[in-house]
Amino acid sequence: MKSGGSFFNSCKPYIAMICLQFGYAGMNIITKISLNGGMSHYVLVVYRHAIATAVIAPFAFFFERKAQPKITFPVFMQIFILGLLGPVIDQNFYYAGLKLTSPTFSCAMSNMLPAMTFVMAIIFRMEKVNIKKVIYQAKVVGTVITVAGAMLMTLYKGPLVEMVWTAHRHSGVSGGGSGGGKDSSDRDWFIGCILLIIATLAWASLFILQKAALKTYSNHQLSLTSLVCFMGTLQAIAVTFVMEHNPSVWRIGWDMNLLAAAYAGIVTSSISYYVQGLVMKTKGPVFATAFSPLMMIIVAIMGSFILAEKIYLGGVIGSAIIVVGLYSVLWGKYKEDQEQKQKMMIQDIPEVVKDNNNNNNNNQLNGINVAAGNVDQEKAAAVAIDLPIFTPPIKPTQQV
Repeated sequence: MKSGGSFFNSCKPYIAMICLQFGYAGMNIITKISLNGGMSHYVLVVYRHAIATAVIAPFAFFFERKAQPKITFPVFMQIFILGLLGPVIDQNFYYAGLKLTSPTFSCAMSNMLPAMTFVMAIIFRMEKVNIKKVIYQAKVVGTVITVAGAMLMTLYKGPLVEMVWTAHRHSGVSGGGSGGGKDSSDRDWFIGCILLIIATLAWASLFILQKAALKTYSNHQLSLTSLVCFMGTLQAIAVTFVMEHNPSVWRIGWDMNLLAAAYAGIVTSSISYYVQGLVMKTKGPVFATAFSPLMMIIVAIMGSFILAEKIYLGGVIGSAIIVVGLYSVLWGKYKEDQEQKQKMMIQDIPEVVKDNNNNNNNNQLNGINVAAGNVDQEKAAAVAIDLPIFTPPIKPTQQV
């Protein structure tokens, strides 16, 4: 029972991250449909995080209202920057890039996240690098490969790759194609790539800062999530007032726009922020970013059926290169964790050996033989002094 329970506990972070990828995949498809329908991505970000705040704040109040950390100025600045990086910069740039490209392409670019997180973790000394070891060489090489794949996807579009089940629909469907179909120019495609890279960089920064913020909110992850979403909502409202001057953009009805905002707010903001915090608390920021290729595969399948999405050769080759680099980084992280566990086990062994040696020495001293030739002079002298005191009374009793 213990081994089964420990196995399930060890699998929890993997199950959680896999489930999140399905949630992210659905968000990409629904959001793409909403953006193609004319919804402003600035307004979508506001509604998304307002809904996320409304959903998760009650749970934070009921389950974590005791022993709340004090919001000092440094803590407030952490929450402020987290709200700026996640809801404002990351989401707005990602939605803008998604609108100019496609869901599958956007997910493929998001696979740069582990490499960017690794680089930033080195800068902030959350990851150590010993270039002489293979595991760290794998991380560095994987990062370089990932960046190369992203550059290939950005600079090379290539010919169209036809899917068997969507070839007959591409001639009549232009709104869901990769790169925006006939209405999307190469310039828009390039701008979309740049926006996605900026969004990924902001996302990696969010992972790093969230890891630091969790030291303060180690037992209050729900509270941290609700505060970040609330702060992000206020910041996103300010940005929307600056960027959108038409009041009609705020209108939302019982349509795909409401579904996109509700789904993104509940699944990919409130739940994902909370689950990511739990996973990073035990596995670190690099592990939490290592499952994005699964989202790309799910989105590619869903997008081909729902949106009749067009996929280009440059995206396919670049995605494959990024995945190779991604798992090179992941392999290095896995080996590093194994090495650290072995070091901890080795550090514990000497203490056990010392205890056993002390017990053996005590047992040997209690049953020592005076004639033993391997006893040093000081111990032999002590034994020689003690023995005559105790031996005379013993012999008469034995003779009687």
